[in-house]
Amino acid sequence: MIRAFSLSIDQLGDRAILGVVAKSLVITLLLFAGLGFLAYFGIQAVLAGYGYADREGWVATVITAMIWLLAFVLLFRAVAVPVIGFFADDVVAAVERKHFPDRAMNARPASIGVSIRLGLMSVLRLLLVNLLLLPIYAALLLTAIGPFALFLLANGILLGRDLGEMVAVRHLDKADSKAWLAESRWSRAILGLLVTGIFMVPIANIFAPIIGAAMATHIFHGAKASVKRNG
Repeated sequence: MIRAFSLSIDQLGDRAILGVVAKSLVITLLLFAGLGFLAYFGIQAVLAGYGYADREGWVATVITAMIWLLAFVLLFRAVAVPVIGFFADDVVAAVERKHFPDRAMNARPASIGVSIRLGLMSVLRLLLVNLLLLPIYAALLLTAIGPFALFLLANGILLGRDLGEMVAVRHLDKADSKAWLAESRWSRAILGLLVTGIFMVPIANIFAPIIGAAMATHIFHGAKASVKRNG
């Protein structure tokens, strides 16, 4: 895991990976900007509905800024991972070309349809699991750190699955991919927790999904090489 992290950090300067960082960041920020505009006009409408004339717009601006910052912290992962999912194949391919050239030659690039499916499933799993955990989050509020710890654990496991699928889809069919996901659940859980932690660090969170996709590539091919040697 440490080696995968180190190699992934070293490759962040790769031109193909920098291109993915730029594209995914622009799209993610545009989505959040759109959310901000919608929130602003929605808040203005609510204030007007209650008879408050916010002519200068400063009340709506303050409330929108607070909502936007909260959404950016809580939803950045939910938005960034599906976005990077559309370009993940470029990241995985870049890592494979540099470190696993023989595997890169036999890879099947993910189609747009597959990328969209993986992105949508990622969002649905994230929303469903966190909605189901809401009562537990609420029950743990008095423990202060409890909700945060559970949030990290649950979302780390989910993220580990997302990152693993980004790589497996290039090399395995549906049945083999399912089997590998079951075999690698612990290593992917650790990967997901690590990357979820990076998401919590300002600025570094921009690179979190890229680092995660690169690390998942090393973990996937490292495990396959180990199985081949043992076999």
